Amino acid sequence: MTNNPSELRGLLRHWRQARGISQFDLSLTSGISQKHISFIESGRSNPSPDTLITIAEALDIPLRDRNALLLAAGHAPAFPDYPWDSQEMASVTNALKRMLRQHEPFPAIVLDRYWDVLITNDCAPRFFGRFVDLASRKRPRNILHLMFDPSGLRPFVANWEAVARSLFERVSREAVGRILDQRTQRLIADLQAYPGVKEEWSRPPSATLPVVPLSFMLDGCPLNYFSMVTTVGTPQAIAAQELRIECMFPADDETETRHRSLFAPT
Repeated sequence: MTNNPSELRGLLRHWRQARGISQFDLSLTSGISQKHISFIESGRSNPSPDTLITIAEALDIPLRDRNALLLAAGHAPAFPDYPWDSQEMASVTNALKRMLRQHEPFPAIVLDRYWDVLITNDCAPRFFGRFVDLASRKRPRNILHLMFDPSGLRPFVANWEAVARSLFERVSREAVGRILDQRTQRLIADLQAYPGVKEEWSRPPSATLPVVPLSFMLDGCPLNYFSMVTTVGTPQAIAAQELRIECMFPADDETETRHRSLFAPT
C-alpha cells in the first residue's frame, strides 16, 4: 500500500475544519499531543493505525472516511465495505426486515445514505401505490425524487411546501458524518431543479419545529403522518452505518382509524 502524506494531510485538515476544532482542542479530545497532531498534518510524522483511529473517533469521522485516512497513511482499511444485501450483512438486514414487519400496517422503509429505497414492509408499496404507479419507476426508487417530482407524490401532499423545506433540512442533518459529499450535493441540485422549488428552501431554517406532519390527500380526505428515523447502533461495517429506517406513524386518531381500514393486512 502506498503512503500518500499530502492526501492524509488534506483529509485530516478537512475533517478538523469541518468540525471547527483546533489542533489544541483535538489534542484534548483525543489524548494525542498537539505536537504529534501538528507533525501528522505537516507530513513530518506517519501515524500508526491506532493513532488514526483515535483521531477519527475524536472527530466523529464516518467509517468509510476512516478507511480513506488509513489508506492515505499506507495502512490497510479497518472497516469492511460489504454490499448492504451481502451474506455478511444478513444479521443486520434480517433484523431490519423484522422491524419493518412489526410496523405493519403502517409504511416503513430502509434507505441508503442517498435516500434510495432498499427494503420496504408490505404496507409501504401498497400505500404509496395509491398515489403513484410505482411499477413505472425504476429501482432503486429515490424517496426524495418521489416527493419532489410533480408526477410523483407531490400533488397529493397537502402541505408540500413545508414538507419540501423540512426534507432539505433533513438531507443536511442526516448526512453521514454531517458532511454533504459530492453525490449528496448533486442530489440537492436535482431537487432544486424541479419546477416550483425555491432556492431559499434549502437554506437552514430560522426555527425548527419538533416534527413536520406529512399530510396526504386521498379521495378528498387528509391522512396525517409523522416519521421517525432509526439508525444501526455501534456499526462495524460501512453499509450498516449508512442505512436508515424510516417509519411513518399516524398523527391523529382519525388518520389511524382510516389508515387501518384502508391498509389492513390482506
